Amino acid sequence: MGNYMELYLITGFLGAGKTTFLKQFIRLFQGKRIHLVINEFGKEGVDGDLVREIGAVLSEINNGSIFCACKIDKFEEELQSIVTQTPDVILVEASGLADPTNIRKVLDTPAFSAIDYRGSVCLVDSVRFSKVVTTARVVAKQVKVSTLALVNKTDLATAQQLAQVEEELRGINPLIHLQQTTFGVMEPAWLDLLSPDIAVSEEAIHQDITLQKASITLAESVDLPTLKGILTILGEGTYRVKGFVRLGGQLHLVNAVGSYIRMEPYAGAHGQVNTLVALAGAGMSLRKTAKEAKSMYPEAITVISHGG
Repeated sequence: MGNYMELYLITGFLGAGKTTFLKQFIRLFQGKRIHLVINEFGKEGVDGDLVREIGAVLSEINNGSIFCACKIDKFEEELQSIVTQTPDVILVEASGLADPTNIRKVLDTPAFSAIDYRGSVCLVDSVRFSKVVTTARVVAKQVKVSTLALVNKTDLATAQQLAQVEEELRGINPLIHLQQTTFGVMEPAWLDLLSPDIAVSEEAIHQDITLQKASITLAESVDLPTLKGILTILGEGTYRVKGFVRLGGQLHLVNAVGSYIRMEPYAGAHGQVNTLVALAGAGMSLRKTAKEAKSMYPEAITVISHGG
């Protein structure tokens, strides 16, 4: 489309696999000039080596959803800067807590007339979707703005769970295309399923005041069994726990969603070390489980702070 810049939105609730997906999705545009906008509460983002390999440019907007009133000005400002650089493709990974229903309202302004919005891909955790869709109001809104949902982690789900998730997704958005996948893999042909033409009511977007957040600082001496014990307890009362922890002199990226715990060595730029960020919704037992973890592992947890 001439000098138009394609823009793709990537949505999905916390732990659905957006970052894993993006690492592969970006390769579909190899040979084009790509600009990534990453909006997530965590700091690890996409592998810097991968970004350099593909030749992409990266912008990060943290500590709030880019579609929330508290950050939307920053997003628009960043997008205006990107437009002046005229990349071929703009990929926007929204926070797992984002309500993106006003994406078209943002892009339909004259400042972004050179952007060709191609639509939204929604990543769905096939094991946890049925639970989070009832406790986090943004989940349904992420589905509503998307024409393609990737039902992810199918290797961990039962046939009954997959059938239920697909029924729930079609109940929210009857026109959505569904594709099952593992490890966030997206087939190139699925790009054709994307469309910007989704009719959603555009509401005033406000920060979700039902969100609970806690920061848990760990002692430098924390070991692997203790860390797993802490994460197991926190998993009972949270959507997600994330952070960087040093174990045996090696920095690890920690990612826990419910009972699923993943730790991997990490060598890139990072945020605070030995600090876990836990997120939960209204009615979830974050404070109780954090207190329980502190009680069980008093030497390993030095500080717990809520809110912020």
